[in-house]
Amino acid sequence: MRERLGIYIHIPFCASKCGYCDFYSLSGCDHMMPDYQEALLAHLEESAPAIRNYEVDSIYFGGGTPSFYGADKIVEILDALKLNGNVRLDSEVTVEANPDSISAAALKLLRQEGVNRLSLGVQSADNDLLKLIGRRHNFQQAQRAVAEARKAGFENINLDLIYGLPSQTKADWATTLAKVVELHPEHISCYGLKLEPGTPMYQEYKGSAILPDDDEQADMYSYAAEMLERYGYKHYEVSNFCAPGFESRHNLKYWDLDDYMGFGPGAHSCVGNLRYSFVKDLKRYVTGVNRKVSIVDEYEQVDTLERAVEYIMLGMRTSCGISEQDYRVRCQSDWRPILRVLKAFAEKGWVQQTEDRWHFTVPGFLISNTLIGILLEAQAGSRLEGIPWLGEAYEAEAKIELPKGETELFQELYEQKVNEDREHEEQ
Repeated sequence: MRERLGIYIHIPFCASKCGYCDFYSLSGCDHMMPDYQEALLAHLEESAPAIRNYEVDSIYFGGGTPSFYGADKIVEILDALKLNGNVRLDSEVTVEANPDSISAAALKLLRQEGVNRLSLGVQSADNDLLKLIGRRHNFQQAQRAVAEARKAGFENINLDLIYGLPSQTKADWATTLAKVVELHPEHISCYGLKLEPGTPMYQEYKGSAILPDDDEQADMYSYAAEMLERYGYKHYEVSNFCAPGFESRHNLKYWDLDDYMGFGPGAHSCVGNLRYSFVKDLKRYVTGVNRKVSIVDEYEQVDTLERAVEYIMLGMRTSCGISEQDYRVRCQSDWRPILRVLKAFAEKGWVQQTEDRWHFTVPGFLISNTLIGILLEAQAGSRLEGIPWLGEAYEAEAKIELPKGETELFQELYEQKVNEDREHEEQ
């Protein structure tokens, strides 16, 4: 039986760039679409022998704005994958779309040709906020897009939302969530605004008093988690919520360390112990494919130690979390140092144990980067036992600290737990 594989297709074209976006995408380059389509199809055909080693069970068209690229081109790419690869009949096939660039005819075509999941970039129900961040649609267009998608036969719709926008209040966010829930999507993604260097919003709003601060963003996140749970949405990943059975199969591949191949400029792949990405340059990508020269930007082999780090980093992003059995099998490492930290986190209400798995609570998700850092320090520290000089260097490094006001409490609790566990082991 073949292993499963996810395919990601990057569409780098947009009608215009949003003020917060730092993904590799281009506006004003429509004239490059035919050349890109030709190169992308050639790249897929060239990669067909490798793809055929697997069963493809998820295909994701991301961007950029795939709906702006055109449904006919997306269908052509999908047909090429079906022809050249082992695409399962029950595959999850997702297309990202913006409400202003998707039509009823395009939705009908996509659904007829096998696309069964639609991801709409709604972002907010507040038209003023949408205009402020550079979105081309209004909320009424988003409502119409959902209605048209239902008519076309889509039974799996995701709506992307952003919180922490300039001048946005918790009441504004609550209104957006309420209006979105009224649309009954099967999946909702909620992302906190992060100002990325080089974007227009970074230059305009970095340090601005009209941006919600960390505490206000945390309140918005907590409210979303509690409110969506009341409406039956499962909080299955840090930023993602779904109706039962509607987890994003493709995105779970990233969190579960499963295999996936990406195609297009800037696309990433992880197959077996190989990880690589392609150049973030549309012209170089097209030229490289056509002339059969390298388009690889980064390439590395992932060893067992790196996989162990990734298992914690990615596994703790999901509600499924991590377990001792998985950790020992995948990472071949000592579980006890990880368990000590998890027990200390549990005392603070940051993690819970469900059967044999440990996962974050909502308060834990709020500071997950810091908590994961501490777990990784415990993991690294356990490997240094028996290597004195390396252990001394590790101890001399500055360690990750908990949020202000928690450090002393955690340290006291953690040391107490370590001592108790050691005493128990000695007995």
